[in-house]
Amino acid sequence: MPSRRLELVPPDELKAALADGVRAQHEAGDLQASRDSFERAYRLAERAGDTESMALAALGLAGLWVAERRTVTSTVLLEARQQHVLTLLDPRSALALRVRTRLAGEADYARGTHAAVLAALDEVRAQPTDAAGAPLAGAAGAAGGGDPELLAEALRIAHHCLLGPEHVSARRELAVELTKASFRTERHSDLLMGLLWQTADAYCAGDPHAGRLLGELKDHLAQRDHLAVGFVASAIDVMLAIRAGRFADAEALAAVCASRGAAAGDADHAWWSGAQLVTIRWYQGRLTELLPMLDDRVHSPVLSAVDNSAVAALAVAAALSGDRPRAASALAALCGSDLAALPRSSSWLVTMNGVVEAAYLLEEPDVAVRAYQLLRPHAHLPMIGSLGVTCFGSVQHALGVAALTSRQLDLAVEHLTAAVQHNLALAHWPALVASRQRLAQAHALRGSPGDADAARRELDAATTEAGSAGLPVPDYPAANPAPAVAEIQRVGRKWRLTLRGRGVLVEDSIGMVHLAVLIANPRQEIQAADLVAGLAGLSGPSGEAGAAQRVLDPAAIAEYRSRLKNLDTEIDELEPDRARQARAERDWLVAQLSSAAGFGGRTRAFPDQPERARVAVGKAIRRALARITEADGVIGEHLRQTVHTGVRCSYWPG
Repeated sequence: MPSRRLELVPPDELKAALADGVRAQHEAGDLQASRDSFERAYRLAERAGDTESMALAALGLAGLWVAERRTVTSTVLLEARQQHVLTLLDPRSALALRVRTRLAGEADYARGTHAAVLAALDEVRAQPTDAAGAPLAGAAGAAGGGDPELLAEALRIAHHCLLGPEHVSARRELAVELTKASFRTERHSDLLMGLLWQTADAYCAGDPHAGRLLGELKDHLAQRDHLAVGFVASAIDVMLAIRAGRFADAEALAAVCASRGAAAGDADHAWWSGAQLVTIRWYQGRLTELLPMLDDRVHSPVLSAVDNSAVAALAVAAALSGDRPRAASALAALCGSDLAALPRSSSWLVTMNGVVEAAYLLEEPDVAVRAYQLLRPHAHLPMIGSLGVTCFGSVQHALGVAALTSRQLDLAVEHLTAAVQHNLALAHWPALVASRQRLAQAHALRGSPGDADAARRELDAATTEAGSAGLPVPDYPAANPAPAVAEIQRVGRKWRLTLRGRGVLVEDSIGMVHLAVLIANPRQEIQAADLVAGLAGLSGPSGEAGAAQRVLDPAAIAEYRSRLKNLDTEIDELEPDRARQARAERDWLVAQLSSAAGFGGRTRAFPDQPERARVAVGKAIRRALARITEADGVIGEHLRQTVHTGVRCSYWPG
């Protein structure tokens, strides 16, 4: 490969381009202006063959944050430049260590890891200084000589790679260390970044004094603004307005935040405002309005590679709209081969909240159980998105909904009770109302002594708190304490099934008779042998048969026998076509009476072979479900999810 011909470049022009980039980045916080200046500086340095200036420009192009470059082409180009200058630098130099630290941070962030960048930070910390903390210039083998700017930069990068919920404590220590380092660098941006990280970390930790740190950060910004840091501070203001239930103010502030982010040249400005609007519509019960926007955003090239919150929001919105295929597809994309593989980014908790909500709406208990396992260690945290951009309340709420989905009702009550208290402490009024609604649902479903009263108390409290705060109490499935329950009744020789306004007629069959018994006795276990014998022996938790319910009660039997007598007298007098219909009806009635009674009208007994009964009932019900699904997919899918067969069978709606 031929070497590039060097050109004469005015030194002042290159120096000015680098200075403009530093000024825009560290003093003004104008990320786009800094990128433009550093790009110009890199090209000039490359033409001049100035390795040190090339390295400084390549580092400047990386920006204040990590993963500022979002498109594949811009990311690859920046990495190639940094790797190229690294081959030209003395590996023992401070500049080479800066480049290695940046490369380690970018790679760790993309993989959702942090080992490499923490190792680089340890190397930076190990550089010698004198008793006053000043770098020891010219120390033998010293790479960086205790350079405070190198330390501040390494701390910023490392902090950005530790944004998962398990790293809250470690992040807070790094943020304090960065603030201390800022007094040595004397750079305005280092102090602001240290305060910003401390503020965001305090909110992520649920620290009740986080507001004090935000106030101090705003005081510094008032003295000298910094566009990039001010953008994040304005995002936190939106989050606090959402917590307060001031949705109109929150929407207005989100627009201001987006404009500030655009002015700063921050790639996150579009999605942050979108995520804030998602949160507002979520609590207003209007999330489905954002489906077109979410469809567009999930494919946006400027979204962070480790941010899956838009996909989670799409899954929930699609499920609420009744678009099950799209919702299921989005949820499956998030789950992959194992939900644990989702990167532990700054949006992980809000993404997991969306996973739990989608699993609830789609009735996916296995997904809910896995999400519960992953969220359980973080029960004490609020579900904060990114650097305080938005908040969905306590993790306890998501744990409660996951337990509700998997029908672990005692756990659901426990977690949702804790969520009410935690959301109260967070002063997150919309989340408080939502947790009370779900807690009422959990009490109602559990049905233990006192649960009915508890459910009413929570619903009354939710309504009162929503009213006093001027909040809507949305009527949407996620907050509705009454689950969807199917109903069934015989209509001549068919069965009519209804579910939330939908209805379908299905031909009679043995499986439909079994389903009729199960649906008539929701949340009760019934022995398969009893179903075959024509009994509905209601089973409690012990499995012992309780009070029996016949498929055909005495009134129905009397009605069928009366109709048989009428048909016997009418058949000979009817025209051929009508006579054939009457004989078919007569045969059907005889079959129904025979299936419900033995000799002398006694209930037919089934041999003591539970396995034979299990197989027979399972096959009959599956055939019936297939016919129902063919006639109405929504009702069929509901029954597939809620009807359980085996030695004991049951219908368990919500």
